[in-house]
Amino acid sequence: MGESPMPGAIAEPRAALPSPPGATAEPKPPSPPLPPGTLIYDGDCGFCTATARWASRRLNDDYRVVPSQQSDLAALGLTHADVARSAWWIDPDGTRSDEHQCIAKALRAMRAPWPALGRLLTLGPISPLARWTYRFVAGNRYRLPRFGSPTKCDR
Repeated sequence: MGESPMPGAIAEPRAALPSPPGATAEPKPPSPPLPPGTLIYDGDCGFCTATARWASRRLNDDYRVVPSQQSDLAALGLTHADVARSAWWIDPDGTRSDEHQCIAKALRAMRAPWPALGRLLTLGPISPLARWTYRFVAGNRYRLPRFGSPTKCDR
């Protein structure tokens, strides 16, 4: 028995609260672990597909590289307009990064020497230039070479 705040009184043990209807005492099985990061890219773009393949070869197997056309965009908190505008990096906690921040996170997840370049892209004076460069390339990606990708690049 525990001590009562009133001298001479005896504290009664607390009764367990009743379970809500339909509740089970068995714990839910654990969710499968989320990948440490997922790169979402435009699979209709040959330049994007070739770049994603390049990234995939440099990331370890724990990371996922997935075309937006094969992604559950709503579950990721993205829209078709979002993925038409930018590639996306999704962290396990659901944090989303786009444009040059996406590229920087993907580079930081790769084997050396790429993490250093990823950190460089987010430095104060370089970040605005990296953002502008990303937007320029993304806006002209259908004009860029396909680098051997069989994907159609016409838009």
